[in-house]
Amino acid sequence: MTPTPHLEAELGAFADTVLLPGDPLRARHIAEVFLDDAVQVNAVRGALGFTGTHRGERVSVLGTGMGIPSASIYATELAQVHGVRRLVRVGSCGAVRRDLGVRSLVLAAGACTDSGVNRNRYGGMDFAAIADFGLLRAAAEAAEALDTPVHVGNVHSADLFYDPRADRVEVMASMGVLAVEMEAAGIYGVAAAHGVRALTVLTVSDDLHSGEQLTSQERERGFDAMVRLALDAVHRDSAAR
Repeated sequence: MTPTPHLEAELGAFADTVLLPGDPLRARHIAEVFLDDAVQVNAVRGALGFTGTHRGERVSVLGTGMGIPSASIYATELAQVHGVRRLVRVGSCGAVRRDLGVRSLVLAAGACTDSGVNRNRYGGMDFAAIADFGLLRAAAEAAEALDTPVHVGNVHSADLFYDPRADRVEVMASMGVLAVEMEAAGIYGVAAAHGVRALTVLTVSDDLHSGEQLTSQERERGFDAMVRLALDAVHRDSAAR
């Protein structure tokens, strides 16, 4: 019998740090390109997961699927059952701010949302879903060292990908939100509830103003700069602790 309903990995199969792309095929790409001696540890429901090493540090990667409910299931089981201590989402987003072009990188210091998930966790009150400061600082320092431009600020985690409310982007923009995605607020809420640390690093895949967007293949394999930044941030954070 495996430890959780959604992860077939035995206890100890996941590293303390797990990268969380939404796309399971991106998880496989990350394992093949960035991890040494990667071993597949999960395939339940197609949520591909792998564990290997990067620059001598043990790291896992797991595809969470799309949306807060799916991502929250995996984040919860990783934190509560598998003892994972760092959750780093590496995903795609749509640019809300007009100076963010396709392939721009975003560090989500916080995540607004129209989902009720964190209100449910927080007794019906609003919860400020924020990144772990140590991980956020490490990512900002890594970006500077790599000479990689990044944008740091709030994102919006949406419940609907195809939202019929035409004014939503304008409302987000008026409040300084950088981009919209679908998982960060849920992962940050899970991290807070279970006393683990979380960060979200995003690549702009869609310009919500011009309509420019990356192809599905580019979304699967074209985000290496983001992954490189996230892994460098993990190493910096490990060295600082």
